Amino acid sequence: MTQLYAPPASPPRVLSARAAGTPPRPRVAVVGGSLTGATTALLLLHAGFPVTLYEAAPAAAPRGGGLIGLEHPALDVLDRLGISQDEIVAHPSETVLEVTLRYRQPIHIARHLYPGRNTTWSLLHRALTRRLPAGVLQTGRRVTGLTEHGGRPHLVFADDSHAVADLVVFADGRTSTGRRLLDPGRRLRYAGYVAHRGHAASAFPQVRGFLRLEPGPGCQYNVAPVPGGLDWTLYLTCSADDYTRCFGAPPQRRTFALPHHVSDTARALVDTRAALVLPAPHAETVHTTTTRMAAPVMDIDPPTHMAWPVGRGWAVLIGDALAPVRPHTGRGANNGIEQAADFTTALTQHHRWGADLPTALDGWQRRQLPAAVTAVRQGPRLGVHLSNHQP
Repeated sequence: MTQLYAPPASPPRVLSARAAGTPPRPRVAVVGGSLTGATTALLLLHAGFPVTLYEAAPAAAPRGGGLIGLEHPALDVLDRLGISQDEIVAHPSETVLEVTLRYRQPIHIARHLYPGRNTTWSLLHRALTRRLPAGVLQTGRRVTGLTEHGGRPHLVFADDSHAVADLVVFADGRTSTGRRLLDPGRRLRYAGYVAHRGHAASAFPQVRGFLRLEPGPGCQYNVAPVPGGLDWTLYLTCSADDYTRCFGAPPQRRTFALPHHVSDTARALVDTRAALVLPAPHAETVHTTTTRMAAPVMDIDPPTHMAWPVGRGWAVLIGDALAPVRPHTGRGANNGIEQAADFTTALTQHHRWGADLPTALDGWQRRQLPAAVTAVRQGPRLGVHLSNHQP
């Protein structure tokens, strides 16, 4: 068994064509059982490929997330998987209100329409995973390495077990093991502010669509209706040291703070800031939220590759594993779903019509990489008023 060799300076564009006839059906391992990984597995299964989906977290581990905007191309992919909007969209409003505040009072209101619909991580994840056939999803399988064995990609797990595939799709999120193995020069950088999130059990009727409040430098508040109440995010500037004090670990290590990580110090900080900058009803929404989470906003250098050869097989990065983006872009889930759909198309052309696989993957990369790069670069521009100011 040999270690994966260093990736080439640029991906090969042309290899010898396969012999005429239908090539063998590639076996695919998808690493990461969140939204992009589950979508990828379902798309490949619908296209007839044998797939195993590996998720590091145990089945009983708490998982969840907040509001997610899905644009029309991503919604269309879900339609093709049999996931209707009635199942994942509780409030079909397209309206976005952006309100500038001064001294907690509105001074300017802008209204526009969003080309999509809002859902939540929990609703979408449930819809995806309930459609996976038994045995496809294997939980508690944390990937620690990737090697080449017999010319094929060979996954190594934390318990020293192994799995062989023809293609490996790393969809394992912001702290991706796949990115560390395939593209080790690209490391996460803390952007200087935190997305504090919560689900309030009650709602007031003024919030019917997506509402963004801009109280001033160093702060932003987003809120929208979800089943059973409101989902809110309060962005606040925060030093790395303060983040560590609030959540028990540095932002590069604790990239998502679950409810049990949220200290009394963190709760008091958020409550105090909400009372100072938000109108009273919204401050009350924050104060009465019992279960909270937080995510430090991270940046990364734009990707230059999406696919790497491993022996005669391939490994690819998609979604946040490829390019985690700031939440202001609204492109995290959209990028992952669109990349997964196009990857399935490339693989289908290879299997059904004998298309050269390296060339098909290169075409997939050329189509999808620009959007990922754009979203990575757009994030700092959208968040400049947050990351350049202290509260």
